[in-house]
Amino acid sequence: MPQLLHYSLDPFSRRIRLMLGELGIEADILEEKPWERREELLLLNPAGALPIFVEDDQTLIVGVESLADYLEETRCVLGAGGSMPRTLLGRTPLERAETRRLVAWFDVKFYREVSRLILMEKIERRLAPPGKGGGATNMNAVRAALNNIRPHLDYIGTLAEHRNWLAGDELTQADLAAAAHLSCLDYLGDVPWGVNAYAKAWYQRIKSRPSFRPLLADHIRGMPPPRIYADLDF
Repeated sequence: MPQLLHYSLDPFSRRIRLMLGELGIEADILEEKPWERREELLLLNPAGALPIFVEDDQTLIVGVESLADYLEETRCVLGAGGSMPRTLLGRTPLERAETRRLVAWFDVKFYREVSRLILMEKIERRLAPPGKGGGATNMNAVRAALNNIRPHLDYIGTLAEHRNWLAGDELTQADLAAAAHLSCLDYLGDVPWGVNAYAKAWYQRIKSRPSFRPLLADHIRGMPPPRIYADLDF
């Protein structure tokens, strides 16, 4: 069985876990703490970044974008009767372009302005030892991220108000990327869902999908999530 090396509150790992669930791919999920920079991890990926996918023949695919593309190209097969393959990118060039635009929005802009700041300050600084990123939380960075998240929720709400899913009629990697980042912050109780009703309704829909259940079962030792984290009707 393939293996996925991930960290529970790493949004890039979470996007791949959601993708595995949506595509019905079974894999052994192995936890890594990337700040430890274990020699075994660096041998797999010298950058020390997650996620890392290990095929049965020990073929390695590292990094969220290359892995997402790899799964799209190798696991999305033709349906019964030669019907269109399952895709999480979109069925037309315009749909795929919009999906990729929104994935970049969340993995670059949202990560830089919101999730990286909160996860670094609240997770890595707390759990990592001194000299490997551990230390006192910079609350100014956290406050800046909590302020930044509000216009992002409004943007998600605008997309969700006028589309069935964020990139169009069907669920795509854009939804998985957005949900991966927000679910990490939701574990910490840092998503102000009252800001936008459409964003909240969209998240309730994706949170209710079977692919999301493993994420709702995540538990960081010494850092339990708030009650609403696993509540589908929060």
